[in-house]
Amino acid sequence: MSTTTQDVAVHTYSIDPSHSRMGFTVRHLGFSKVRGAFEQFEGSVQLNPADLSTLVTEGSVQTASITTNEPKRDEHLRSADFFEAETHPTLSFKSTGVTNVSGNSFTLTGDLTMRGVTRSVAFAGEYLGEGGDPWGGTRVAFEATAKVNRKDWGLNWNVALEAGGFLVSEDVEIVLEVQAVQQAG
Repeated sequence: MSTTTQDVAVHTYSIDPSHSRMGFTVRHLGFSKVRGAFEQFEGSVQLNPADLSTLVTEGSVQTASITTNEPKRDEHLRSADFFEAETHPTLSFKSTGVTNVSGNSFTLTGDLTMRGVTRSVAFAGEYLGEGGDPWGGTRVAFEATAKVNRKDWGLNWNVALEAGGFLVSEDVEIVLEVQAVQQAG
């Protein structure tokens, strides 16, 4: 699907989950990192690749699909201590604006909703390009990161360490690697 805004062709793309990653990194024990991702997500991108200021995106993630490659930790993350997946099965993002466009870099601001709480988040993004795929489609790709404080969304659980500090950092880095397929129309 494409629309024209002030003679600028804006196309609609669907995020390809098999070629994308919705991940995060968090400090653990105060000195190491734990990485994880969500395996089930969907979303769309509207964009004229020649004008990054036209970027509009939204998406949702199934919180129960979280994985850190440690089943016990994943179950804990699904519990009321963290994502409360049974009560809040999705987290969502809807962009509200694009600023600081410089070459292929930009800042994408939007509303991130987790556990029923919505907060504004700014992602530092990079447009990686556009190209054809072997099936006759057109794809675009992006990477973006944002640092958030998990307590802003009510993810408060933690354990004090005997040596000082806490088991899990309050700061979480969200890491998005997105490939999206242009829709016909």
